[in-house]
Amino acid sequence: MDVDTRLLRSFIAVAEEGTLTRAAERLFVSQPALTKQIKQLEAQLGVRLFTRSKAGMALTGPGRTLAERAPELVSAWDRALRDTRSASARAARVLRVGFLASAANEATQDIIAGFARRRPGWRVEMRQAAWSNPTAGLAQGDVDTALLRLPFPGQDSLHVEVLFTEPRWVALPSGHRLAAREQIPFRDLWDEPFVAAPEATGQWRDYWLAAGEREGRPVSVGAVTDQPDEWLNAIASGYGIALAPASSARFYARPGVTYRPVTGVSPTRVAVAWSPADDANPVIQDFVGCCLAIRP
Repeated sequence: MDVDTRLLRSFIAVAEEGTLTRAAERLFVSQPALTKQIKQLEAQLGVRLFTRSKAGMALTGPGRTLAERAPELVSAWDRALRDTRSASARAARVLRVGFLASAANEATQDIIAGFARRRPGWRVEMRQAAWSNPTAGLAQGDVDTALLRLPFPGQDSLHVEVLFTEPRWVALPSGHRLAAREQIPFRDLWDEPFVAAPEATGQWRDYWLAAGEREGRPVSVGAVTDQPDEWLNAIASGYGIALAPASSARFYARPGVTYRPVTGVSPTRVAVAWSPADDANPVIQDFVGCCLAIRP
C-alpha cells in the first residue's frame, strides 16, 4: 500500500496540535479539507486514528503507533527530496531563492551581485511565492534559501537572520477620507475594513492586520487576496485598506492607491532564512554571507 506523504503530514499536524483548527492553520489549509484528508488516510489504512470530541482530537491506539513512526518517515522523505533537488541545482550551478513581494527591496540586486562574485559560474534563480506560502517554498524544500518578512508560520524550525527593518505604512484608496493626511495614527484605522491574506496563513495574516496592536479591537476584513496585483486591485476598488512595508510605495505604486506613513504600529523585518540542514552547505552560506553584508 502506498500512502501520500501529504496525508501523513496532515495526520502528524493533527496529532501534535490536538485540534483540527490549529492543525489547519499550521498547514495553511481549510478545516474541511483537513478533515477530508484524515478520513482518507483512515480509509486507506482501514483503522480509526482519532476519537473526535468537542475537546479536540484524541489519538486511538493505532493512531499512537502511527504518531510514533510517521514523523521519521516524513522527515526521511523530505531529506531525500531536498538532497535530490539540491544535487540537481548544484549540477546546474543554480541557487533557488524564494521571496515574497519585493524580497530585500533595492538590496536584492546587491546580494545577487555579491553572490556572483563569490561563486563565478553560478546563477541565482529568484522564485516569487504567493502570500499563502509565507516561507516562499523553503519549508517544502522547493527553494534553497529565502528572503522573507517576519514573523511567519514555521519560523522556529528554520535559521533566520534579520537584515533590516522598515516602517509599516498604510495603502488606501486614493479617494479615502484619510488619504490626504501626511501621517495617520494607527488607532484611526481600527474600524476600517482591511484587505487580508488568506485565513490559513494564521500568524502571517494576523501580523499584517496588526491584530495584536489594536488593544483588543476586532479586525474587519473587507477582502481576501493572495497576490500583489489582487491586493492592489482590492484596495483601489475600495474594498479595504492594508498595512504594507514603506517600500511598497516604490515597488507597488499604481493609480488609485495612496500610501501614507502610520504611527503606533511596529515596523516590519526582512530576513534571510535557510534550513538547519544547510548550515554546512558552502553555497548557501555564501549567499547568507552576501545577505549579511548589506546590513546597516
